[in-house]
Amino acid sequence: MTQTLDFFATAARGLEPLLAEELRALGADAVRETRGGAEFRGPLETAYRACLWSRVGSRVLLPLARFSAPDPDRLYEGVGALPWEDHLAADGTLAVDFVASRSGITHSRYGALRVKDAVVDRFRARLGVRPSVDTRRPSVRINVYLHRDEAQVALDLSGEALHRRGYRAAGAGAPLKETLAAAILLRAGWPSIAAAGGPFLDPMCGSGTLPIEAAMMAADIAPGLDRNYYGFFGWRGHDDALWKSLIDEALDRREQGLARIPDIRGYDHDADAVRIAIDNVRRADLTGHVHIERRALSAAAPLADKPGLFAVNPPYGERLGDAAALVPLYAQLGDLLKTRFAGWNAAVFTAAGESSLQVGLKPRKAYQLYNGALECRLALFDIAQQAAPEALSGGAEMFANRLRKNQKQLARWIARESISNYRLYDADLPEYNLAVDVYQGERLWAHVQEYQAPRHVDPRKAGRRVREALRALGEVLEIPPEQIFFKVRRRQKGTEQYQKLGEQRRFHEVREGTARLLVNFTDYLDTGLFLDHRPTRARIHALAEGKRFLNLFCYTAAATVQAGLGGARLSTSVDLSRTYLDWAARNLRLNGLRERDHELVQTDCLAWLAEQAQSRRPPTYDLIFLDPPTFSTSKRMQRNLDIQRDHAELLDWASRLLAPQGLLLFSNNLRSFKLDREALSHLDVRDITPSTIPPDFARNPKIHHCFEIRRRGE
Repeated sequence: MTQTLDFFATAARGLEPLLAEELRALGADAVRETRGGAEFRGPLETAYRACLWSRVGSRVLLPLARFSAPDPDRLYEGVGALPWEDHLAADGTLAVDFVASRSGITHSRYGALRVKDAVVDRFRARLGVRPSVDTRRPSVRINVYLHRDEAQVALDLSGEALHRRGYRAAGAGAPLKETLAAAILLRAGWPSIAAAGGPFLDPMCGSGTLPIEAAMMAADIAPGLDRNYYGFFGWRGHDDALWKSLIDEALDRREQGLARIPDIRGYDHDADAVRIAIDNVRRADLTGHVHIERRALSAAAPLADKPGLFAVNPPYGERLGDAAALVPLYAQLGDLLKTRFAGWNAAVFTAAGESSLQVGLKPRKAYQLYNGALECRLALFDIAQQAAPEALSGGAEMFANRLRKNQKQLARWIARESISNYRLYDADLPEYNLAVDVYQGERLWAHVQEYQAPRHVDPRKAGRRVREALRALGEVLEIPPEQIFFKVRRRQKGTEQYQKLGEQRRFHEVREGTARLLVNFTDYLDTGLFLDHRPTRARIHALAEGKRFLNLFCYTAAATVQAGLGGARLSTSVDLSRTYLDWAARNLRLNGLRERDHELVQTDCLAWLAEQAQSRRPPTYDLIFLDPPTFSTSKRMQRNLDIQRDHAELLDWASRLLAPQGLLLFSNNLRSFKLDREALSHLDVRDITPSTIPPDFARNPKIHHCFEIRRRGE
């Protein structure tokens, strides 16, 4: 008679109901869903099937004992009393997973050590030999959960987490766990869609986890079929004949299932992600059954008349610091679904919040799931009918008309001056509090910043207005959404101004006059090129021939590039940020400027300037550009910078580095800035701000202040 045993399968938070359904389908009895998993009963075959076939489970445990363990000694005694020689050979290996909550033993590593000692001491006392420890792939993995001083001891039959199917060698960005991907597909109803022959598309597939899991599900492939290790392989109770029979059955089902697999595709715009996804498909032995290709989101379209499942796990906005930065992307997803995927089912998996609502569709159902510790939301949609894009609202049409008007007003200046990068719109209409900058490189890009709305503004209405504005912008500029980058600009405090928004590291080349410069639209609040300083950089270019040039707070060294191209014989550029100086070095190389002639110095500008100015023989420069931030603080800075408070001292120090007849250009962006002329009476200061405000910023004349400064009498 086959022995009936009690088991426990674990699952990530939110997946417990799906796990319980799976276990029942696998023939388990007495299934009871609990927090963190599900209890079930059955013969050993049922546990083996759970290890082999569960798509959402994490581990399968065989409970051995439960006892009180209020202290380390009682834990040691309870574990040592169990017949470990029935489970583990004396020359085998073991590992211990120990978790405690609300108990006297609080240190998990110490608890695991006491459990290990109890097991090996029992072997040594009874057999004179002891098993060794192997934390990677032991013969037996022991699982101990101590809750409120009660210990539950079990064997981990899975050995390692079941999400490790064996096909994923690397991930692109932050990949989904295979178990979570499977849960998304189950909640979206993919098994029934696939059974009816419906296709599958993930237009942002990353490392390919969703398409691969979709293929395994559609082809009836056991998710654990390709794993070469389970925790029961070294267990003395293992039934090898039974396991091999289950593997043979799974192989037969796989062969039959692959013959009826529907069209499954994954797209991604990132070449590295596509390469990784193709390799993962190969490792899953699904080449020819799962199609992966590099394709922009805007090019995603169904390839067959039959409706299917559109499933996507877009970026969450966590690294970007504000999910609003992803508004164009979610708006694009919504437009794609409404205009191209009529009759399809759609699943959008995002971080919790309103991101999934930004697609402009009402979900038929939503589930709360967790990606690790991050609370997420799975929104399911039925795309009812083909629809033309909605007409712009009255407000959005006004915004579009203002963009066209600004384009027309700037067109002659842009053509005359060969301007490639400019500000098209700057909060011209109160309802659309945006700044829109246009950059021309190998493509046309729009960099959009929303000035943070007051708290009393309804975020949903604000989000709808932004979506409409971005759509209008795309229509006016005739560019797709992936060429529009959106950020929310807040008042920066402390070190926030130095924080990265992301880490995509995508640089694009643009031109400014004869200069070639790199910009980045995603990783920082600013792009690496301050457009309002275009005339100032042009002035530097015109003045630089034969000069020694100093660029303080140099940022990405766009001004240094202009000085170098203008004929500066040498330059020194100073900034605290290693990232910006690396960027600066790339800009210099891009323009053929040798770093031996154009020195880059990573240090605190305040400390460097004070040290040089107060030295016995300070270096001298014919042309200095000083463009400090309004306020700056850093752990690496010796003191904070407040430009209103500190500008007189800064200018005094900088003026000491001027060569005879030298010129200092001083600029800052503090709107309320007042020059302390009394403290600077020893210098000849001329306000040249009006001549440095370009036509595209004329509507905002306080965008910056700029001064020419010479030593008096020269």
